[in-house]
Formats: sequence, structure tokens, C-alpha cells
Amino acid sequence: MTSELSILALYGLLIVIVLLLEVLLAIPELGLPYLVSPRDESREATGTGGRTRRAALNCVYGMALFAPAVLILAVQNAFTATTLLAAQAFLIARVIYVVVYLTGIPWIRTLSWTVSLLATAWLYILAL
Repeated sequence: MTSELSILALYGLLIVIVLLLEVLLAIPELGLPYLVSPRDESREATGTGGRTRRAALNCVYGMALFAPAVLILAVQNAFTATTLLAAQAFLIARVIYVVVYLTGIPWIRTLSWTVSLLATAWLYILAL
């Protein structure tokens, strides 16, 4: 497995962790009976639980953009030191994004999101 594909797998693992954290933080606020129900009544977690939900959704959106870029490069056998750097920048920025989002730090969150988006865009440019 190449380093870029390993980074893709690590990012998937990060999403799994954030999703589990989302559920664990929702239990005290929303209650386990609600979480295992069909959720016909809509309720949203607030505070850290709500931020975790929004961070998880954003991570899934990030994966929807990042994974195709890495897979296109893999199919093309086009991994280079530059693609590795872009993938590493993406992963580091996404880890920072999750941590600062959960702690409620707005400007660093936006900066880390921007870095991850630019790294993803760079991967697509390199795949052309």
C-alpha cells in the first residue's frame, strides 16, 4: 500500500472515531432510547455534541472529495513526493480541523479546513 493510500485509510479511521464520538456525546443529551429509535421526532444535540455532528458531516464531505483524487492518482500510478506532501497536509489539516471544531476555536478551524481543501484541489490538479 502506498503512503497516499495509507493516508486515505487513516482519514477513514479518523471519520470512524469522530462518528463514534458523536454518538457517545449525544447519549447524555438526547438519551439512548431516542438514539435507538426510528427518530421520527427530530432532535439535535447542542454544544460539543452538536459540533461533533457537524464535524463528522464535514469529514464525510472531505472524504467524498479526497478519496477520488487519491484513487485517480493510484490508477494512474502517479504518486510523487508532491502528491505525498499534499496528502499529508490534508490529513494533518483535517485532524486539526476536528480538534479545533470540537473545542470551538473558529479561525483555526476555518484555516485548517482551507488547507485541506487546497491540498485536495492540488491532488486533482496533479492528476490532470
